[in-house]
Amino acid sequence: MQTFGNRVILCFRKMYNLSSSLGPTNSSCPNPELNCSQELSEQDGEEPGSHNASNPDLLLQPLYIAVPVIYSVICAVGLTGNTAVLYVLLRAPRMKTVTNLFILNLAIADELFTLVLPINIADYLLLQWPFGELMCKLIISIDQYNTFSSLYFLTVMSIDRYLVVLATIESRKMAYRTYRAAKVVSLAVWFLVTLIVLPFTIFAQLYEEEGRIQCVLVFPQPENFWWKISRIYTLILGFAIPVSTICILYSIMLCRLRAMQLDSHAKALDRAKKRVTLMVLVILAVCLFCWTPYHLSTIVALTMDIPQTPVIIGVSYFITSLSYANSCLNPFLYAFLDDNFRRSFRKLVECRASP
Repeated sequence: MQTFGNRVILCFRKMYNLSSSLGPTNSSCPNPELNCSQELSEQDGEEPGSHNASNPDLLLQPLYIAVPVIYSVICAVGLTGNTAVLYVLLRAPRMKTVTNLFILNLAIADELFTLVLPINIADYLLLQWPFGELMCKLIISIDQYNTFSSLYFLTVMSIDRYLVVLATIESRKMAYRTYRAAKVVSLAVWFLVTLIVLPFTIFAQLYEEEGRIQCVLVFPQPENFWWKISRIYTLILGFAIPVSTICILYSIMLCRLRAMQLDSHAKALDRAKKRVTLMVLVILAVCLFCWTPYHLSTIVALTMDIPQTPVIIGVSYFITSLSYANSCLNPFLYAFLDDNFRRSFRKLVECRASP
């Protein structure tokens, strides 16, 4: 059984974790008969009931306050930024391009996640799940949609950039690269992500422990085996495959560009196309920066037995916050890197402001 609340395991409560759990499989304490402060005290050579300045509970108190504040900031910034992106891309006619359609889908995934983040915060503060099993399945599913969809749409955008650059080098048209085709591809990506997320939705259940209802992933026996399978499943499908595909595509593209002769074909790679490619690369780099520690923690969790000290718990929350932050960073990248986005946003704001 894996508990829900965030993507980390807290020592002073059990939490759902598919991203950066650096501790035991189904419990936040290796020995469920002891509370967390007792166990950590024994690791430090103290008596279970002793309390001093280094008591883990005291060290974790700032974390208990800081985490909801950080998540609230991510939620507020993410909702504002992604709502602005959706508004511009849906309302501005000149923004209806193939690349922007994929960006629109990225913004939808981020918007959905930030919309439900307040429920995660409430679950964290209440130390139990008060929202029922249907909402439990929904929230876990949306969390997993966010985990997988970001890199999948970036993979599609990278494939699109590769095909555009290749067609430009070879001086040929791309009759199949239409807005309608991009819609079909986007629907296919959502369908694929839905299939990938489905096992998490099925395993999500309510579980009562120590008088508290928790939203958890309940795995079949042996639980430890299925927990490891879930982590490997997320690592391979949610990171290794899309990142490998992206790296291969850009490596081939760069090799082709370097080997290309500076003739009329090269000149066809105009500044506008270069800017779009640069924007995709920057969005990809930020996404990898935010999500790589998340997935590296999976490797650590699968290969090492790390004690849950306050430092480890703090690092876990930092990794989790970094992955959450990706949902609020993309709108700023569009604003800084895309002149058309800035102009369209200003125009829409001016139209709304005018009588």
